[in-house]
Formats: sequence, structure tokens, C-alpha cells
Amino acid sequence: MKRRSITLVVLIAVLALIAAACSSDDGGDAGDFKIAIIAPSASNDLAFTQSMVDAANVLLESGDVSEVAVTDNTFVVDDAAVAIRDYASQGFDLVIAHGSQYGGSLQEIAPDFPETSFAWGTAADTFGLPNVYSYEAASDQGGRVMGIMAAALSQSDTIGIVGPIEVGDAKLYVDGFKAGVLVNKPSAEVLINYIDSFSDVALASEAAQSLIGAGSDVLSGTAQMVVGAVGVAKTEGVLWFGTQANQTTLAPEIVVASQVYHWEHMLQEMVDKIKDGTLGGELYKITFANDGLVIEYNDGYDLPADVKKLGDDAVQVFKDEG
Repeated sequence: MKRRSITLVVLIAVLALIAAACSSDDGGDAGDFKIAIIAPSASNDLAFTQSMVDAANVLLESGDVSEVAVTDNTFVVDDAAVAIRDYASQGFDLVIAHGSQYGGSLQEIAPDFPETSFAWGTAADTFGLPNVYSYEAASDQGGRVMGIMAAALSQSDTIGIVGPIEVGDAKLYVDGFKAGVLVNKPSAEVLINYIDSFSDVALASEAAQSLIGAGSDVLSGTAQMVVGAVGVAKTEGVLWFGTQANQTTLAPEIVVASQVYHWEHMLQEMVDKIKDGTLGGELYKITFANDGLVIEYNDGYDLPADVKKLGDDAVQVFKDEG
């Protein structure tokens, strides 16, 4: 009798250990997912890099991923390639090369790590590789919305845009902003200055000064170098429309609104697919319709109600189009 009691106790203990192990494994499978981000500018640039870092941190805070590692300021492609390969070697589940300039490196590296998922953008090419996702932003949508509002606010009918390099979501945004201005005010003059750099703050400052000198009383721009342009706009009392991240904190007095990239919805879907075994081969695009793009207004700026309505109505058109 005593022996049977001991055997029963041991059996119950073993079953309890197995149940605990299974429970622990299930929880680990749900949350043990590591993301690495390689990006060309600072994690807090209030622009392109921050938009992706913020999105990954949303998943980290929700418990859907267990770690987010960031290597920023890797504008040099060779440096980025070393970081991409290093993260893949360390066993990260998803390695995000957040910059269109990293495509060539990713195309060479991804085949060496067939069990690792990679993503890059903004781009629309997975290179036909089963473990590469690509993503892009329909930034022309937000550009158009804010261009419409900019035209309504301009008193001089001259509006300036500071562009980085004429590629990717930067070009889409600039083109969309210009189109929005001219939709609302066909007689307006839209001045565009591409400085051929994503990161040169001094050149962005000079471009803004030139645009203001030519009569612009509203400015916009894209990429991490815009902090220089915003600084000039603040000094001169010229209105600013931002994109990629919320730029209100740069100059609460003159920032009207920002188109903000919310990559977290896309990223969540990507992570779920990877956990289910789909390592890549798909393209994502964030839009107003899928809540990947959002216009965030500066509550500290007294935006006339009729102008805000113009913006909200324009956003709704894109939502309705899907």
C-alpha cells in the first residue's frame, strides 16, 4: 500500500512537471521572437528610422516579441551589411534592413540564412527570395492631404519643399504634396529643392533659407535631415508640415501636422506569418485605408476648422478608395 502511494505521488509529480514544461514552451513560442533593425539615421530622428523603431517597440511592449535590437546611424552600406549578417548569425528571427540602399546587401546575405526572415524598405522587391519581405509607404497620400491644407494656409501662394534624394517614399511624398497644393490652389507656385542627401542637416537649412527667400510661407520636407529645415522655419515663423514621424516637438509653434508611418500593423502581421512558417516572399504597403498612415495634428497650433476639414475629407477619400 505504501509502495503504491509513493508511486502515485511520483506519477503526479512527473505529470505536473510535464504540464508546466508544456505551458512554459507555449508561452515561449508566443513571445520568444527577436527583431533586429539596421537603419541609416538615429533611432530618435523624428523621421524615417524612428518610425520603424517605434513600431517594433509597440510589439515589444505588447509581449509579441521578446527583444528589439537596433543598429542605427549605418548610412554606410558596408557597415550595414556587417550588422545584417551579424544579427542573422546571432539567431534573430526577423532582421529589418530599414533603408532602400541596403537592398543589394540583403540580396547577397539572405540566401546564406534560409531559416532567418529578412525585411527591407521602402521597396517593392523581394528578389524572388522566400525569406525576404519588402515594404513601402504610400507617402504620396499623406503628401497630397497636407499639400491641400498647406495651400489653404498660405498667404503668399508660394510653398516650398525640401527633398533629400529623388527616390522611394521621399519622391512619392514630394510629388503628392505638390499635387495637393495645386489641387486646392492651381495658381500657387510650388518650389522644390532636392539636396541629394538624406542626412545633411546643414544643406537642409540652406535649402529652407533659399525657399523662404523666394517667398515661401509654408514648408515641408522628408527624411532625417529636415531638422535643419524645421529650425529655419521656426526662426522665420514659417509653417511646417512633417512626415514619417510626428515632428511637433521640433517646433510646436509652427508645425501644423505630420503624416506618421505606423508600421506596427504591418509588422504584427509579418511576425505572425513568420511564426506560422511563412518566412518571406510578400510585399506590404502602408496606406490610410489600412491605418498604416495617420495624420497627427499639433494640438498646440490653432488650425482653422475649415482647413482641418479639408484634410480630414481628403483622408476619407483615400480610406474609401481602399
